[in-house]
Amino acid sequence: MFTRPAYTERLRGFIDKPLIKVITGIRRCGKSTLLLLFQEAVLEHTDKNHTIFMNFEDAAFDSILDYRNLNDYLAAKMTGDGRYYIFLDEIQIVEQWEKSVNSLRLKNTDIYITGSNSRLLSSELATLLAGRYVAFHLHTLSFAEFIDFRRQSGLSLTGAAKAGGIADAGGELDTFIETGGFPVLSANSFSPQEARQIVMDINSSAVLRDVVQRNGVRNTQLLEKIIAFLYDNTGNPLSIKRISDYLKTQKRNADFETVYNYISYLESAFIIYRAPRYDIKGKRLLETTEKYYLADHSLQYAVRGIRQENIGGILENIVFMELIRRSYRVYVGKLDTREIDFVAEKINGPGRLYVQVTVSYANPETREREFSPLRAIKDHWPKMVVSLDKWQSEEQGVTGIHLKDFLLKPESTSSP
Repeated sequence: MFTRPAYTERLRGFIDKPLIKVITGIRRCGKSTLLLLFQEAVLEHTDKNHTIFMNFEDAAFDSILDYRNLNDYLAAKMTGDGRYYIFLDEIQIVEQWEKSVNSLRLKNTDIYITGSNSRLLSSELATLLAGRYVAFHLHTLSFAEFIDFRRQSGLSLTGAAKAGGIADAGGELDTFIETGGFPVLSANSFSPQEARQIVMDINSSAVLRDVVQRNGVRNTQLLEKIIAFLYDNTGNPLSIKRISDYLKTQKRNADFETVYNYISYLESAFIIYRAPRYDIKGKRLLETTEKYYLADHSLQYAVRGIRQENIGGILENIVFMELIRRSYRVYVGKLDTREIDFVAEKINGPGRLYVQVTVSYANPETREREFSPLRAIKDHWPKMVVSLDKWQSEEQGVTGIHLKDFLLKPESTSSP
């Protein structure tokens, strides 16, 4: 198991604190491994008999269907004195599980739970445990983590990346773009065909278990059409009407409410993320077209395959998710009639970043299109054009930066 310090260090500070630790994220992003790592950390100061680890996707726990079964199982395990450390993986499978957790917290326990659906936090858990839990959201690997996993796995690296540096990580960036950030693909060697099959299986599992089964979706063919359209239009402005119009061309009629609900199910399962539009001058959100991005850009390949004409959207997806990992709230910016790909605001504390993403700005016309909207913003926050161009440039306060350097840039340098 490889550590992910960005998460483990933050979580470690909450060991033995009187708060339930809730870890969420898309399937196969590493939640179970993180839970096992914390079980190991706990075992440094307690014995194994005082730790209980349950993965509800393991057939060994098939008989635990609701909170009563869970209560009985845990009562039989917690027979001694002292604190018990309880790790419940993919807890949403158990009906009314929150009742068990609420009861357990009143005992001498330290509780860690994971789930693959945001309703984990919007259900009765929020009502029963208001102020008594702390949430952590886990993502697929960042580019820096991707390099680290490959290095620890003994997979081939190029240049300075192999020696532990990052200056010559261009080869790894190509692999990251082609492979994606699901940990299983970074810790093992797979052919492109094998990697795509794995991502297809991850996507199918997430859709089936966390969307179809959890929400009782009956029209799975309609859902599949919506997913294909969203995946194929990563980074493109979308509206419910546009999606509905597309469905009509596919001879799949659906009312606005159904389309909206299906999209919200995908968001709840952490499969897609929404970027609302933001009026930079008016400093307000706009209720118009939005953009949707995938939890990991490789998901697009699972449905549509790798297509060169989609590379712009893939690069946007990679940048969007990096900003999300760095605790930014991300919007699509509108400045008069011009669009800025991302207006990113720090969730905790001051901090803002304006970002344009393009494959290349070598062409003068493209350069003007990408740089001019950022030049028009008259504040002191950093402004960047991220591309695959191998040179950096500076133009009236706007920095042109390679995608690799943006992804590996220390977070502290993203503020003025």
